[in-house]
Amino acid sequence: MFKERLISGILLVLIAIGAIYMGGWVLWGVLLLVSGIGMIELERVFKAHFSVPSILSLLAAAGYYLLIRFEQDTYTMPMVIVFVLTLLICFVIGYPRYEFTKILACYFALFYVAVTMCCIYRIRELDSGVYLVWLVFLGAWGSDTCAYCVGRLIGKHKAFPVLSPKKSVEGCVGGVLGAALLGFLYALIFESKLTAVGSPMIAFPVICACASVLSQFGDLAASGIKRQHEIKDYGKLIPGHGGILDRFDSVIFTAPATFLLLTLVF
Repeated sequence: MFKERLISGILLVLIAIGAIYMGGWVLWGVLLLVSGIGMIELERVFKAHFSVPSILSLLAAAGYYLLIRFEQDTYTMPMVIVFVLTLLICFVIGYPRYEFTKILACYFALFYVAVTMCCIYRIRELDSGVYLVWLVFLGAWGSDTCAYCVGRLIGKHKAFPVLSPKKSVEGCVGGVLGAALLGFLYALIFESKLTAVGSPMIAFPVICACASVLSQFGDLAASGIKRQHEIKDYGKLIPGHGGILDRFDSVIFTAPATFLLLTLVF
């Protein structure tokens, strides 16, 4: 299991590095594919996958990505309104075939997965974006690693005993501080490349620390959905890790948080 998890983890990182380095249509396409799979995984939990509402949600995700790709942000809200109305029309025409919870799941999947993941692409498109985008992963996967290590070493007080018995207060704090340290070191190494950002050695630790807090809530939110529906993993696409949502549950929170914080820096 460890070997399988390690190999798939390395491949995942290599794909991420390649897609982010190339940017443009390559990163856009990879994120759209990842978002689509993640949406299907989430909709499967509510038994709404591959239904007409599910297909409508996937089309809405593709439409949203196209609008962002061609910098037509002003049309995103009209698109969302059309999507909501279409879902409700589908609910009425197909009644009682589709339970309303399934309609809500398809609506939620668009925002919870596609819109949040698209923020990675939006960060990459910023000035120095090829460097800035890694803050998303420092705040997610870097934080998770630091939290795990600190929790194993000195974790004693349970932070969320019902939802996640293994998470400790010490581990949560260690994740935040560790992410901040990683952000500082990252800024220190690439400071000369970050000409578009003022005071990166101050901004990056703050951004990574904030992202770490949200990252941990992202992980817990995904765990809560799984617990309520009594499933272990969202999927089996990534050997040793589960599905897309099992691996990107924290990134779903850190990507939009990082994007919003970076817009304040520019």
